[in-house]
Amino acid sequence: MGPRFPLLVAALASCLPPALGCVICDTKVVEALKSLEMDYLPGHLETEHHKNLMKRVNQAVQDFKDLPLDEDSYMGVVDEPTLEKASWSLLKDLKRITDSDVKGELFVKELFWMLHQQKETFARYVALFQKDGMMLQTLIWCSNCQKQVHACRKSMDCGERNVKVHEMEDMILDCELNWHQASQGLTDYSFYRVWRNKSETLLYKGKEPTLIKTMVEPKDAGTYRCQLGTVKSSPATIIRFHVKVLPKRTMEETLSSNSSNRSGMSWGSNMSSTTLQSSPSSSTQSPTVETMLRSLLVGLLIWGFVVLIASIVILMLCYWSEKNLGYSIDSIKAWFSTAKEAAQSSEVPEKKATQSRSQ
Repeated sequence: MGPRFPLLVAALASCLPPALGCVICDTKVVEALKSLEMDYLPGHLETEHHKNLMKRVNQAVQDFKDLPLDEDSYMGVVDEPTLEKASWSLLKDLKRITDSDVKGELFVKELFWMLHQQKETFARYVALFQKDGMMLQTLIWCSNCQKQVHACRKSMDCGERNVKVHEMEDMILDCELNWHQASQGLTDYSFYRVWRNKSETLLYKGKEPTLIKTMVEPKDAGTYRCQLGTVKSSPATIIRFHVKVLPKRTMEETLSSNSSNRSGMSWGSNMSSTTLQSSPSSSTQSPTVETMLRSLLVGLLIWGFVVLIASIVILMLCYWSEKNLGYSIDSIKAWFSTAKEAAQSSEVPEKKATQSRSQ
């Protein structure tokens, strides 16, 4: 590789912007770098360059925490999901390089280019996290990898929701956002009815993030406001709901809605009631069906037995006739002659009776 290789390593390392921060706090990243040094480098880079390369790589990763502090992009802290996402992205690209079995200068170039790209990617992750709202959360401080509760700046006003509900149906207003469960220092959800003169009426305050109003009427249409409180004075979340009450569904729409939305307990209860209602007819019909099936089975058995006996008799006759063919012929002739004599003897009395009647 020559004497210019250390210069190449230094030049590539100097191109890495201090833009990632905190990934060194993930033990999986530390273990991956150790594996890179102990398992991959021996077969893919000359031994004399191992120490210098790993020094540059470790220094580049350590410099991740030197992002410029900015209220909108980076405040020296990240949450665990953001750290996990950044670490996974870095480890994935590192594995891609090692799986390619690249060696020498090409390996060094790809490694530092990957680190450069990963730093820029994580800078975007951190910026998104920093803008994602205001809440108290357990965060990781990049300077010492310690976890502490920190107030993250988040937008209190989370916008407006348009809700449409039919008359005499249930209105459900959901105030929960996906980051609420990960946050600390939250107190209660409060739902208010906002009137036209801007005054408000408290409808509910508690731990449940939803407000349910059953059997809504046209007078329930209007604006509602949800607010999630914190241990501090300012709320964590504010959402406004604009509710529109539609006319009552027709019978056809109600049946269609019920059939498409029926599930869980309601489905089970409907099935139970249907079973209970249909059980008397089933009890009266089942004996008849059972009797018919039993009769059919008995009939099939009888006919099968008759066919079996007839088949045995025919086989026996055929076998016996083959053994005594002459006797069979004489027996048949004798049977016919006997039948003929019997017929003639029956004709004589008939003739005499006819003659006596004629006389």
